[in-house]
Amino acid sequence: MQPDALVEIAPYDSSWPRRFADEALLLHDVLRPWLAGRIEHIGSTAVPGLAAKPVIDIMAAVENLETSRAAIAALAPAGYCYAPYRAGTEHWFCKPSPSIRTHHLHLVPASSSRWVEAIAFRDYLRTHPNTASEYADLKCRLGKQHRHDREAYTAAKQPFIERITALAVREG
Repeated sequence: MQPDALVEIAPYDSSWPRRFADEALLLHDVLRPWLAGRIEHIGSTAVPGLAAKPVIDIMAAVENLETSRAAIAALAPAGYCYAPYRAGTEHWFCKPSPSIRTHHLHLVPASSSRWVEAIAFRDYLRTHPNTASEYADLKCRLGKQHRHDREAYTAAKQPFIERITALAVREG
């Protein structure tokens, strides 16, 4: 088992949207049999100006988890490592490995609350710079506090994410 990548928060990098677009082209070809909608850039790297872990988060719409299970093997030659993380709501992958990450991929049912909420959270941060700044400050603080524990870092951000997501969905 490889060690997990450290939590490192980096200043916004203007290459992140291009890196997403390049990867989305590759993924569109690989995932074509299972796609049931768009491939979206989500997470902090999808919000201009926002500090983030320098990992491009990608979410691809699938019909459901069962019919898209075959995509797990199809993604391996493209460098994606599957992990049964949140297996009840998505198929989750990292690239190229758990210890060195450049991309996260989430295969998510297009009709699910997970899909709607991830897009709502991203779009809210894009249009509310004060909230995005508050989130950046939180992530930087938590990144230092939980540098060696990605799960603790993720859990500590959750109350903020849930609060803003609920607000975004209500306003959306």
